[in-house]
Amino acid sequence: MNGENAVQQKLRRGRPPKVERDFTDTRQALIRSGLEVITETGYLSAGIDAVIKNIAVPKGSFYHCFKSKEAFGMAVLTAYGAFFAHKLDTFLLNSELAPLQRLDAFVHHAGQGMAKYDFRRGCLVGNLLQETPLLPEAFPDKLKAILDEWETRVACCLDEAKANGDVPQNAQSRALASVFWSGWEGAVMRAKLFRSVEPLNQYWAFFRHSITHK
Repeated sequence: MNGENAVQQKLRRGRPPKVERDFTDTRQALIRSGLEVITETGYLSAGIDAVIKNIAVPKGSFYHCFKSKEAFGMAVLTAYGAFFAHKLDTFLLNSELAPLQRLDAFVHHAGQGMAKYDFRRGCLVGNLLQETPLLPEAFPDKLKAILDEWETRVACCLDEAKANGDVPQNAQSRALASVFWSGWEGAVMRAKLFRSVEPLNQYWAFFRHSITHK
């Protein structure tokens, strides 16, 4: 085996090249920074400079990872959708709690999360929904797909609540899940405005009463 072949064989068997690792790490760091910035400001107001300043990355590195702000925004939105879906699964698939208690735990956790960041951050999807008319063409379909995943999870939880007798059998779980998220985004915006978890708690109390007393 000559020297060149030996080096190639070593690279195949060993860890990936440092350049590849640096690209992946930088890309993920930019996405994390983007999540912070866009959940506070929205997509339209979010500047590239604010994103790279958070992690001390040169602008050239940003455009090495993302060809445009639109591509970056889609990557951030995809990451947020996956993150939030995982969070919902953590609560809504917890078989140790009754279905409505799982939703209650999710609401409580969401309030704690907003308070942790002094109510500066809301829901990235909710922020972008407000900006939909001015967003790039691909964003609305992506937002709809993410909301569909969230609604499916809540609908499944409500189906379990129906099976337990906690929700009337004639309740339309999918329709209720859609209503839940529509109201939830409004409650999050009010929580940011009033810098309080009370709008979240009040909304959940109202929604829970409405689906259990029909």
